[in-house]
Amino acid sequence: DIGDIIRGKDLYIRNKQEKDRLEKNLKKIFAKIHENLNDIEAKTYYNSDAPDFYQLREDWWALNRVQVWKAITCKAERDDKYFRESSSNKGCTYEKCHCIGGDVLTNFDYVPQYLR
Repeated sequence: DIGDIIRGKDLYIRNKQEKDRLEKNLKKIFAKIHENLNDIEAKTYYNSDAPDFYQLREDWWALNRVQVWKAITCKAERDDKYFRESSSNKGCTYEKCHCIGGDVLTNFDYVPQYLR
């Protein structure tokens, strides 16, 4: 859900004041990122999306989601799991909130929240 929050698509923040404050902070953060873009074409491209910068947020998330997941799970212990085990779990084995191959579990990032 952190990806939804960053991209401005979170459906479940119930406290309006908290949501407004979070959105205000995200706008400031992404305005700063936009301000520091060195590529004139990129800066111009994202200008049309100001002040919300939703496209910049989408692109930032696409480029950084794996690193964000690694940061979130860096203290995960060996037996920590992201999903509960079930008899139908035939997918990869999860260890330290990662697949055994080391891939991070970001496969739900683009599934709409109401379907998860």
